[in-house]
Amino acid sequence: MEDKNALGAAPVGRLMVKLAVPAVCAQLINALYNIVDRMYIGHMEGVGDLALTGLGVAFPIIMFISALSALAGMGGGSRAAIRMGAGDTDGAEAILGGCTALLLVMAILSTALFQILKDPLLLLFGASENTLPYASGYLSVYLWGTVSVLFSLGLNNFITTQGFSLFSMLTVVIGAVCNIVLDPIFIFGFHMGVRGAALATILAQTISAVWVLSFLLGKRTQLHLRLRHLRLKSEVLLPVIAIGVSPFIMQSTESLVNISFNSSLLKYGGDPYVGAMTIASSVMQVGTMPFMGLAQGAQPIVGFNYGAGNMDRVKRAFRLLFISGMIYSVTVFALIQLFPGVFIAIFNNKPQLVEVARQTLHVYFGGMFVLGIQFSCQQTFVALGEAKVSLFLALLRKIILLIPLIFILPQFLSDKVFAVWLAEPIADVCAATVTGCIFFYRFPRILQRRSDELRA
Repeated sequence: MEDKNALGAAPVGRLMVKLAVPAVCAQLINALYNIVDRMYIGHMEGVGDLALTGLGVAFPIIMFISALSALAGMGGGSRAAIRMGAGDTDGAEAILGGCTALLLVMAILSTALFQILKDPLLLLFGASENTLPYASGYLSVYLWGTVSVLFSLGLNNFITTQGFSLFSMLTVVIGAVCNIVLDPIFIFGFHMGVRGAALATILAQTISAVWVLSFLLGKRTQLHLRLRHLRLKSEVLLPVIAIGVSPFIMQSTESLVNISFNSSLLKYGGDPYVGAMTIASSVMQVGTMPFMGLAQGAQPIVGFNYGAGNMDRVKRAFRLLFISGMIYSVTVFALIQLFPGVFIAIFNNKPQLVEVARQTLHVYFGGMFVLGIQFSCQQTFVALGEAKVSLFLALLRKIILLIPLIFILPQFLSDKVFAVWLAEPIADVCAATVTGCIFFYRFPRILQRRSDELRA
């Protein structure tokens, strides 16, 4: 598995399992960084519901920072896989170095910007006078760990791209375990509350970042992080950004979606409904993370074999990604519809919040069963280097459909809160339908075009 030739020669099904299972585990564990914070904070004595709601309001900024790692990490990983498939190791290392420099610059700029503007932004995002202290307190500490967050998430993609899926999973496992251990110590032991949760998170991410850098500077890696490549070169980074902008938009639009949901629910329902949305978005974050893990398992296979001209292996990899994505999305849909209380109890047990959250989950996850189509097709476009269409599909679900529906539907339905929740399943079903149609029309043509290029 550590030999790059395995990407082009090993049985696709077995290879997909070996790459995807650790990646799925890593994505689920990665979700724990924020979810564990909410679990502990939601059960703080007396103020758990307000503190949990405050973290929900801060979540758009946290998600935007994580999305920056996808811009360089997933875009760079995809381009590096294609370069490796074409036998250009030095070109792949140039991509790694350029992406490292880009991550550092983005971390410095975003830390400064959000530290200055965090309170006005939080009020704009749906914070009330009751929840602002908790949201601001968490972010004031969390933002100082932005460099660690971007390095641990972004550079880990270059480990997965090489086929070292177990090592990339350990990157996340180590950080998550540290976070789980440190959270109760800082929150309850040192009585630091939300600031303690943020401190535990950034310390854990720092440990993960050191782990990733030690690998990329070590002997086992095929792609080495070299000083001569640590520069911002347009010819290296523009193709990376062109591909990475799609997963970046997928993740960063979660910020805009949360802002739209929170501000609308605060207007129509108040803090309990914003708190319920925090629970729903937390469950959605965990629920969709395995899609990204499946995509990370398929991406090196698709990218490498597309670059090498092995189109049958590309087709088999996509077929496995599509089937596994659909099975997973239908299963999650059924579990949430049947047992919403199980998921809610993880975060809070206050009766009013529990009842509102139960109603939220039933409606909000109504379109979950089709998300396997959306993710498998869109991420395959990313792996194939199809920047324009992957960008459009990333914009479609959240920007073109969901956010406008959040504001439009309440104008036509008497139950305003229900109308806000209903926007999510409508957008999910419409986006998945369009994505599937575009993909199955374009996919064979993309493969044929590459075959013609190799024969020319």
